Amino acid sequence: MRVVAGSARGKRLETLQGDDVRPTTDMVKEAVFNIIQFNIEGRRFLDLFSGSGQMGIEALSRGAKQAVFVDQSRRSINVINRNIDFVGFRERARVVNTEALSFLAANNEKFDIAFLDPPYGTGLLQNVLPAVSQNINKAGLVICESPLKEELPEKIGDFSLDRSYRYGKIKISIYCVRDECL
Repeated sequence: MRVVAGSARGKRLETLQGDDVRPTTDMVKEAVFNIIQFNIEGRRFLDLFSGSGQMGIEALSRGAKQAVFVDQSRRSINVINRNIDFVGFRERARVVNTEALSFLAANNEKFDIAFLDPPYGTGLLQNVLPAVSQNINKAGLVICESPLKEELPEKIGDFSLDRSYRYGKIKISIYCVRDECL
C-alpha cells in the first residue's frame, strides 16, 4: 500500500494484517481520487472507519487542509498514527479512537469530503449515512466503498446518490446535494 500522488507520493504505508482487515486497493484508491481530484485542495476530509488511514493520508498528500481519521480499533489507531508520522502530516491530521456514530453525534465541525469504508456486510454503512450527511457541508461529497451487491439508499438527508462506479466486486457511490456538488 502506497501513497499514489502528491507530496508524499510513493511512500509505503503500514497496514494491519489479518483476515478481518480489507484495505482499499491502490486501484480503487486511485480511481476515487481521480474522480475528486479537483475538489481536494484546501478541503476538510473525514476518513471514517480509517483502518490504516491511507485515504485521509492520500487526501493530505494531494493538498487537503485537514483530515480527521476515525476508527474504533486501537490497533488501527496505532497504525494510523505511525503512518501519519511517517509521511509528516501530523500538523494537519486529527486521529480519533471511537465508534463512528459516537464521533458523528459529538462532532460540531463540518467536512467537505467524507470517505466511508466500514466492514462489509454489517449494516454499518446504512446506519451511519444519515449521521454523516449532518456533518458535511452542503456543497460537499460523501463517498462510500461497499460490495457491488450491497443496497444503498438513494437519499441521505439533503444528499442524493449522484453516481456509482464498479471496480471488480467493489462499488464506489458518491452522494451530494443536487446542484451543489463540488
